[in-house]
Amino acid sequence: MKKGIIQLTELLTNFPLWAALSAILLAQFIKVPLQYIASRRFDWTLLTSTGGMPSSHSGAVTALATAIALQEGLGSPFFAIAAIFGIIVMFDATGVRWHAGEQATVVNQLVTDFNKIMEEMKAWPTKEEKEKQKELKELLGHQPIEVFFGGVLGIVLTFILHALVF
Repeated sequence: MKKGIIQLTELLTNFPLWAALSAILLAQFIKVPLQYIASRRFDWTLLTSTGGMPSSHSGAVTALATAIALQEGLGSPFFAIAAIFGIIVMFDATGVRWHAGEQATVVNQLVTDFNKIMEEMKAWPTKEEKEKQKELKELLGHQPIEVFFGGVLGIVLTFILHALVF
């Protein structure tokens, strides 16, 4: 029983973990008011979506690396692991995932065009059935500016949390 309590205490006091999770939550929350400013409508689905400004992935990995640097030092192998992990995640967010989203946009347009052609050729099923079709998710990755601000958010948030906790 005592070992379980010690492990729970370690989990609850794991600063790098909580800094990274806080960065994810804050980045996801910030997306809602930023989208409202741009579109004048609240889109609460952004709380759980991928892509958008700022990048919660970048925020999480930079918060994690920053928290480890503050606790263990820049010479720590743990910081090296977190920094390389962060670079890979941020590269993936702007590279592979962004391009996958661009391809999804093209595929969705092809599907739309195909459906228009089929309508002209013969009558398609009722509108209700068309509404059941799912589009590929287009907002998968991030533009470089979104990754940059996600990273800045993670670093700044971690310094603030460190100042409050320690």
